[in-house]
Amino acid sequence: MNNFFATPEGAWGDGSVHLTAAGIGIVIAVIAVLWIVAALVRQRRASKRNVLTTKQLVFSAMAVAIAVVCSMIKVFEMPMGGSVTLLSMLFIVLIAYWYGPYVGIMTAVAYGLVQFVMEPIFYTIFQLLLDYPLAFGALGLAGFFNKKKWGLQIGYVVGVIGRFVFATLSGVIFFAAYAPEGMNPWVYSMGYQASYLVPEAVVTLILISVPQVSKALAHVRSQAVEE
Repeated sequence: MNNFFATPEGAWGDGSVHLTAAGIGIVIAVIAVLWIVAALVRQRRASKRNVLTTKQLVFSAMAVAIAVVCSMIKVFEMPMGGSVTLLSMLFIVLIAYWYGPYVGIMTAVAYGLVQFVMEPIFYTIFQLLLDYPLAFGALGLAGFFNKKKWGLQIGYVVGVIGRFVFATLSGVIFFAAYAPEGMNPWVYSMGYQASYLVPEAVVTLILISVPQVSKALAHVRSQAVEE
């Protein structure tokens, strides 16, 4: 594995590895396969009304691309990963809000894998899964609230909480050694994740609750879901 899929990195101290070109290619192939399989399964199992459409795939791909760009615009960045970005999580949550949890989670997982490819450093496969497809994939939980009043705001909060839970769990399992001496690893990890997730979430919630922004998003949603 160290010669083909990944090589020693040491960016976080002993034990971390970095994907090789072949490893990056494998992850990209996995992303493509996930999208294709998800589309085929959806088409076979769903009614015609709920089939994963070309428009949904296009909007989802656009959302991932925009989210990636926004994730690169950072207000500040934490030393062990995580940063306050230019509303990057919002664009993934919007897909879930427009199209529901199935498309939302699929898009969010793909986004998590893209984020990993951009900085492919990890300790173990389990840590990789927790920090990327699971943590970012949790943003798709917003889709369960797409028919609720204030569904975008509620869904966004639930999605961010989901990401917080997985990221905190990863911090406790894999990064507890970085906690200050005498500090409980759970307290350290929760504080670390909250330090970048909460500020971005608060700013985003305020912005999307502004009437003019809310109306603009509603207009875009009508275009996105129009058959």
